[in-house]
Amino acid sequence: MSEAWLDEIKWTADGLVPVIAQEEGSGRVLMFAWMNRESLALTVREGRAVYWSRSRGRLWRKGEESGNVQRVKEMRLDCDGDVILLTIEQLGGIACHTGRHSCFYKVFENGQWKSVDPVLQDPQQIYSKRS
Repeated sequence: MSEAWLDEIKWTADGLVPVIAQEEGSGRVLMFAWMNRESLALTVREGRAVYWSRSRGRLWRKGEESGNVQRVKEMRLDCDGDVILLTIEQLGGIACHTGRHSCFYKVFENGQWKSVDPVLQDPQQIYSKRS
């Protein structure tokens, strides 16, 4: 498959594009991340979310350590060509490194952020390979 479709994306000066991962069925936004050309092409090729980790400075296959893989069901580009929306199936039910279903687990109430979603699995158990 030709990768000319990658040229239609408006990449940042750092060569990245913001990506929103939305759960198929519920429509819930599970996380936000970044992709570069290579990670986006790999996402299409592999059918699973592959992001660019700015903190690690490398490709990051979602679930490579935790097993909580994101299977891509659909990919959309916004009208300006500068944001990707992935509709995903979240295998394992946990998208957030905190052990929650979604990274968006804090709600602003009465002048403060309140955690409203439970931890489904202790992050120390999920990422035990890191130690």
